[in-house]
Amino acid sequence: MTRKMPVIATNMSGALTLLFALSGGVAVGNLYWAQPLLGTIGTDLGVSTGLTGLLVTTVQIGYALGVFFLVPLGDTVQRRRMIPLMMLVSAVALIATALAPNFAVLLIALFAVGVSSITGQILTPLAGDLAQPERRGRTVSMVASGLMFGILISRAISGLIADVAGWRTVFFFAAALTIVFAILLARSVPTLEVGDRVRYLALLRSVLGAVVEYPRLRIFIVLGACIMSVFTLLWTGLTFLLSAAPYEFSVTQIGLVSLIGVVGALAAQNVGRFYDRGWATRTIGAGFAVTLIAMLLILFSSENFAVVLIAVALSSIGIQSVLVLVQTSVMAINPEARSCLNTVIVVGNFIGGAIGSSLAVFLWQAGGWFALSGSATAIALLGSVIWLVCRQRIRQPL
Repeated sequence: MTRKMPVIATNMSGALTLLFALSGGVAVGNLYWAQPLLGTIGTDLGVSTGLTGLLVTTVQIGYALGVFFLVPLGDTVQRRRMIPLMMLVSAVALIATALAPNFAVLLIALFAVGVSSITGQILTPLAGDLAQPERRGRTVSMVASGLMFGILISRAISGLIADVAGWRTVFFFAAALTIVFAILLARSVPTLEVGDRVRYLALLRSVLGAVVEYPRLRIFIVLGACIMSVFTLLWTGLTFLLSAAPYEFSVTQIGLVSLIGVVGALAAQNVGRFYDRGWATRTIGAGFAVTLIAMLLILFSSENFAVVLIAVALSSIGIQSVLVLVQTSVMAINPEARSCLNTVIVVGNFIGGAIGSSLAVFLWQAGGWFALSGSATAIALLGSVIWLVCRQRIRQPL
């Protein structure tokens, strides 16, 4: 899968890093605007709550396909053009979502939103290409943190906007924000030489071939899938927990709990420093340990809201640390194929997240919060054990 790539002059200022982080957050946040609005959308369009759940599934499937089929192109095309183009396509899809006259059109529009909202997964490896070697971990962690902020903040403010101006306004707002960042990126992303041209089918085969070629990558895929499964189990489950007795929170109140997750993610945004110091492997283990502690807290104290908030903050620190360091470590396996390797780990994370969100509904119906959070705790424990057994095999090269 190795192919000749040009040597890229380092040109990653603090301002450009911030722009990449914010832009990636805006892009991935577009996947989550609809999540707190399912009941409102269902009522407006006259469809059942169960059917509106397809909106979340559809946008996630679109995103997975976009990552697999489009992100690998980042190694072989001019990203200065590709990045703002994908943002503009996403903005058009968001406007179509806002104007959707019925549920079928809404599904198609959100699928297009998912396919086109991949900018963050192009910016992350680009940040790694542009960063100075001694700052690469910190730079990538800042950009990757922006993606997590986008997820949490879009969930938090979606309900607020919808309560004031209706659910369609949420998507008009998202489209306007996306256009603004498309313009900023078009002006700011440097023009770079691209690697040797590779036929598209060969490029896709290289994505699958990477899994076979690199044993360390296979371990990282499992670790990433485990932690992302815990993330989606927790956040989907929190919606059920906080909307039921004794809390009975509104959609807006539930969304605001996401802001606690932002606080935790902020605390973990500089975790890339540990990668730069050669401590990535042990910090991944620490991230799993923190996540496991958080899940145990919320498993046995779910009726204490203060404990719930503490557990949410702790889990955000642990999960963000693992996700960022796994992603940074994967892209370092072969610097000549960062976009390809990033595709592999993001698809693996998506699979873990999809398993978690699917299990959440079943487990809540089968055994309530204890079954759901107990399963998330078990998955966090599984990830910890895998890290413990395989830590020597994934040790960061000196």
